[in-house]
Formats: sequence, C-alpha cells, structure tokens
Amino acid sequence: MTAFYIARVDITDRETYAEYARIAPGTVIAHGGKYRVRDGRTKTLEGKENNARNVVIEFPSFAQAEAWYNSPEYQAIIPIRQKASESDHFIVEGYW
Repeated sequence: MTAFYIARVDITDRETYAEYARIAPGTVIAHGGKYRVRDGRTKTLEGKENNARNVVIEFPSFAQAEAWYNSPEYQAIIPIRQKASESDHFIVEGYW
C-alpha cells in the first residue's frame, strides 16, 4: 500500500538548506519515491499561520519509505538539513 513521507520545514539557513535540497532528490528516486509536493504556495485555512516549506513524497509502500529514511545515503545528509532548519517528519500509510 502506498505511503507518504510528509515534512514541514522551517528553514533557518537557506544556503546550507540548498545543499541538502540538491542532494536529497537522488536518494528519494533511488528508493522508488516521487515528490508530490515540494514547497509551493500554501494558504492556512484554519489554525496557526505557518509559512514552512511543505514536502510530500510518495513511496510504493510504508516499508520503502522507512528504508529510504534509514538508508545510509539519506542518513548522511540529515545533519545538513538539521543544521539549516527545524522540522517535523512522519510517514503516513495511504488509504487506497
């Protein structure tokens, strides 16, 4: 069943984050993932206003999403992201 990796990212250092954003897509593709949302325009309809970067990546399965996140390639670049941002990350299993 499809799974979605979802992240909401508050970037604190755009230059460093750009380095992470340049490398991350290759790790996603290598694990069967497809970006469905990668920033873009947002509008808060309810709740607290938030101008964070939103990322949604679709994977063929929950296991593949976890495998990507835990892969040596992705784990190697997490410190770059963490240095340049504050964020929340989670995986959600698809409905269909």
